[in-house]
Amino acid sequence: MSTYPNTAATDIVTAAAADPACAEPLPVLGRDVTVPLVTGGEVTYAALDYAASAPALQRVWDDVAAYAPYYGSVHRGAGYLSQLSTDLFEQSRATVAGFLDCRPSDQVIFTRSTTDSLNLLAAVLPADCQVFVFETEHHASLLPWGDAQVTYLNAPRTPAQAVETLERALAEREPWGPALVCVTGASNVTGELWPVKELAAAAHAHGARIVLDAAQLAPHHPVSVQELDVDWVAFSGHKLYAPFGSGVLAGRADWLQQAEPYLAGGGASRKVARRADGGVDVEWHTTAARHEAGSPNVIGVYSIASACKALTEAGFEDLVARERHLIAKVREGLAEVPAVRILSLFGDDAPRVGVISFVVDGWNSSHFAAALSAEYGIGVRDGLFCAHPLVRTLLGSEPQAQGECGAPEAAPGERSLNAIRVSFGAGTPDEHVDRFVGAVRELVADGAKWQYRTEEGRCVPAV
Repeated sequence: MSTYPNTAATDIVTAAAADPACAEPLPVLGRDVTVPLVTGGEVTYAALDYAASAPALQRVWDDVAAYAPYYGSVHRGAGYLSQLSTDLFEQSRATVAGFLDCRPSDQVIFTRSTTDSLNLLAAVLPADCQVFVFETEHHASLLPWGDAQVTYLNAPRTPAQAVETLERALAEREPWGPALVCVTGASNVTGELWPVKELAAAAHAHGARIVLDAAQLAPHHPVSVQELDVDWVAFSGHKLYAPFGSGVLAGRADWLQQAEPYLAGGGASRKVARRADGGVDVEWHTTAARHEAGSPNVIGVYSIASACKALTEAGFEDLVARERHLIAKVREGLAEVPAVRILSLFGDDAPRVGVISFVVDGWNSSHFAAALSAEYGIGVRDGLFCAHPLVRTLLGSEPQAQGECGAPEAAPGERSLNAIRVSFGAGTPDEHVDRFVGAVRELVADGAKWQYRTEEGRCVPAV
């Protein structure tokens, strides 16, 4: 049993034993859940929507359950449970910093999600800061920048073109001043890895900073702030096998310390005093607490730290090797179905994580996804994946065309401008991807066994 040394929790809160890695998937909650099929009977649910939200690792759940009876409000509490929880909370911060290989001067701020983290960073931008973001980004990276001058860069077709496009845009910016580049580490649509280190070098060469959206990268690959030389990194617990409502923004402290708190309130303030004129003077913290006002989500934070430890102990080398095996199975299986077209920016040989989007000739994507669920017990996602410009570019439609996330835009059997996404990770067994590939083949060859209808924007089995 591993423990948490050097905290008040040492004798009380213990972690589950390290999970086996390599050939076997990591144990996750829900791995034995069965679901009904419209055609009769039940089947073990195949969760293949990890890119939206990954199931909790069993290790994370066990750690949270072990701590839960000792939960207390953190910071300034005199009681034993409060002190224990404070120790655990701050140790979790150190664990996350180690997981990300942060610089000694970096701050780790706990948020609600990647979206919240990027909105926080948007709120602390210096005056006249320009933002550069590719149209290929998730909406969490495309949309938070408020009144800043934003340059949206066209989708590149190679990693090298991405770097060239960014260099040219930064060199031509007017006026010259502070700038921020926001880029994903792995696409939530295609799974392709982006040249983060090269983009960071280009940004710094042109006097800009860079934030890495690691929501899809951190669950699959190690992320080193120092090796990649990024200024900030953001990710969510719910994609890192810790779905308990917390996220992370980690990186350079200066912009964070110089800005007003993201939220004003208790915890962010160090001193508050009345003035003679009846108002109040506030001295804000300069630590991470400056942007963590209110009672923090201690269990969410602790679950992220537990997931970081579990993945590190399992070994990313083994996890990556196993995921490549699953990726090859899916891509090779889909390639044998002529009606299937896999969406890609950088081509078939591009390195990627376990996220694959595709369309099927003659099928509405919502109809196809509904059939996978209702007839095979397989959970995938359909729609535009909160990356509308990218998906529409990949589908060959007008980039300006609008669409609604997840909603079918045509009746079953009619063409629609959305896609199907299958995604998997450390908890996915081979049987799930084998069943998925087999189901795709059967649906394309034989059609759905059931009738479907559109209800409130979703394709559902007709009763």
